Amino acid sequence: MIKKVFRGILRIVIWFIVISLIWVLAYKWLPVPYTPLMAIRSIEDNSSTTKHEWIPLEEISVNIQLAVICSEDQQFLNHNGFDYKAIKKAYEDNQKGKHLKGGSTISQQTAKNVFLWPGRSWFRKGLEAYFTFLIESLWSKERILEVYLNSIEMGNGIYGVEAASQYWFHKKAANLNRYEAASLAVNLPNPRNYRATPERPILR
Repeated sequence: MIKKVFRGILRIVIWFIVISLIWVLAYKWLPVPYTPLMAIRSIEDNSSTTKHEWIPLEEISVNIQLAVICSEDQQFLNHNGFDYKAIKKAYEDNQKGKHLKGGSTISQQTAKNVFLWPGRSWFRKGLEAYFTFLIESLWSKERILEVYLNSIEMGNGIYGVEAASQYWFHKKAANLNRYEAASLAVNLPNPRNYRATPERPILR
């Protein structure tokens, strides 16, 4: 009986590893058309409207690329998917009762956004670490950034920088200037409550 249970668990684990590897490898080259987060938000908001348009990294302004790296993960090009100093600092701050915040890297956020669901359970965190390891091992940094910028939630029903740029500034993501890029990047911690501010003058 115990052997049968063990074999059953082993089969499940092997199939999970095989399927997850195929899934991650497929997205190494293919655009990500839809994510679990998009489906969850559609159900939560009782809406079928999702603004999302995939574009290659070459068509995304360097301004927004730099803005999100500076805002979300300044060590993105140097770490292996995990910023241990940021994780330690976030843990210490949270233990002291300061404003709850995480130490997630762009790689971790990409893994969460594309393959998983929102949540803080240890099980989901474990899966997040697993998928982060896979994409860091199988994708380039450019591909991780490309998928991130095309999949990140940037407003109610708005996903990716192209949809956000069109919605807030009525222009393509390729044409975002530094102020517009910064306006989008600062919203990322809470994109459903924060708003980009296209009406403000651009500072020279």
